[in-house]
Amino acid sequence: MKKNHLDLYLLLPIKGFIEKQTSVGLLLIFSALLAIVVSNSPWSDVFITLWEKEIYVGFDDLVIRKSLLHWINDGLMSIFFFLVGLELKKEIVFGEFSDFRRATLPIAGAVGGMIVPACIYFIFNNNTPAISGWGIPMATDIAFALGILYLLGDKVPLSLKVFLTALAIIDDIGAVLVIAVFYTSDISLESLAA
Repeated sequence: MKKNHLDLYLLLPIKGFIEKQTSVGLLLIFSALLAIVVSNSPWSDVFITLWEKEIYVGFDDLVIRKSLLHWINDGLMSIFFFLVGLELKKEIVFGEFSDFRRATLPIAGAVGGMIVPACIYFIFNNNTPAISGWGIPMATDIAFALGILYLLGDKVPLSLKVFLTALAIIDDIGAVLVIAVFYTSDISLESLAA
């Protein structure tokens, strides 16, 4: 009897919230607004301390100890991009981008979305010590655009969602390549091959 109450009052509403496309966008926007408010409030020190809190996984000498921010940036984001990459691969092999002509638009958009911000940065920072930061504006965070698209739900065509997802992935791959080539002193070819 208790299991039925648990399902009815806790698990089913959570499952329903997760399955709705609009809830992803709402959660993203709410989280961003909450982070902005808290980081600019008297609780900002507590907020920063939370992100710096170390979490460890393992036992004895086999322990990975990193901050919460590091786990999210390097751990969860890796899983996110892996899943998005699988979705993009499906679209390349079977879907919207199986024809090369249809795939050229997001590729061109991503390349333009990297080059134009870098050029604007270069124009405003030429002959200053900040010129070395030209690669920073290249990585466009399209997560909010995707969140808004998913917030609109079925009113937005699937092809637009797929296009923007492809644009985001190509843009991020390009930004990672720029960081690897221009901002890294030593590239480990063994790690890259693995």
